[in-house]
Amino acid sequence: MKVLRFADVCASGFAENKRVFIRADLNVPQDDAGDITEDTRIRASVPAIEMALKAGAAVMVTSHLGRPTEGEFKPEDSLAPVAKRMGELLGREVPLVSNWVDGVAVQPGQIVMLENCRVNKGEKKNNEELARKMAALCDIFVHDAFGTAHRAEGTTYGIAQFAPIACAGPLLAAEIDAISKALASPKRPLAAIVAGSKVSTKLTILKSLANNVDQLIVGGGIANTFMLAAGLKIGKSLAEADLVDEAKAVIEAMKARGAEVPIPTDVVCAKEFSPTATAIVKKATEVGDDDMILDIGPETAAKLAAQLKQAGTIVWNGPVGVFEFDQFANGTKEIAKAIAESSAFSIAGGGDTLAAIAKYGIDKQVGYISTGGGAFLEVLEGKTLPAFEILAKRAAQD
Repeated sequence: MKVLRFADVCASGFAENKRVFIRADLNVPQDDAGDITEDTRIRASVPAIEMALKAGAAVMVTSHLGRPTEGEFKPEDSLAPVAKRMGELLGREVPLVSNWVDGVAVQPGQIVMLENCRVNKGEKKNNEELARKMAALCDIFVHDAFGTAHRAEGTTYGIAQFAPIACAGPLLAAEIDAISKALASPKRPLAAIVAGSKVSTKLTILKSLANNVDQLIVGGGIANTFMLAAGLKIGKSLAEADLVDEAKAVIEAMKARGAEVPIPTDVVCAKEFSPTATAIVKKATEVGDDDMILDIGPETAAKLAAQLKQAGTIVWNGPVGVFEFDQFANGTKEIAKAIAESSAFSIAGGGDTLAAIAKYGIDKQVGYISTGGGAFLEVLEGKTLPAFEILAKRAAQD
């Protein structure tokens, strides 16, 4: 996918003395007191800002935070804690500007943070008048928020239509490169791990991947539904019996291509879902009516790990068991370890997946960790994200 990259704009010297508007993803978790509890997204946005400042640009950066009501600013919607943390990371003060749509005072070499963009009326519906006003604030628009790339909003799409120059920031460009490497031109075999509680939320992803991957590993409640489709009993495990035919169709589509959906041969069960539940390993054919499957068994985990080590490319979305409880974490741990030890290019995304990567300390061994949850899932579905679409369109026009 051809898009203009901010790195190239800066390298050409064009950004000097220009007004640069960066749409970052600074939507970080906060506690009840409003303090930031995890700042990965803020740290991830720093390279684009430093790139712009080093190029001698006047820098404006904004993001959404939480779910504010448009046109009604409340103190809890403020980016003030984010501006403070950003200032600490940059080693300089980052002033916060409210009511910025009609004009922003910022000089080359300076940075300001523009208050929560979703407070502006018309942001979510990509109002054209708002988009044009925001585009008029800058010479260069930089989209660096992959987490919002699946939404066509004022600061993610509209401004890119009307700004003199629209380009991808380093974070978004890295996502485009990683996604292309993993899905557009993957090194084979291509293995995908899709896990989670429900087939229904990931059915389109499974169908899309079934046409492309060599191995489709399912886990969690999704695996239980596939076990039902394979004629196995799952006791009182979480599953969607009404989607068994859909699961069968995915299995058949894979089989027709000489590919497979590995069905667990053993599982880890419990009588209840709780952190103190006793874990029992059982053959997949011996699950009792009162059993709850909460992880894949050691035999299945070892088999999948061996296959992942032979893969050329691995896409990972979702833990394969209730890894938050240690007695049901072995499957996810073994998968994580196999990905870390594999020579394959790996790309991982989704909140629970990132939590598993952090828990097992394999972040340095994963080829690329995607910062977007919903956006990552839509890419796996085969959708073209609005942010990619408009940046590619602008690159073709300019």
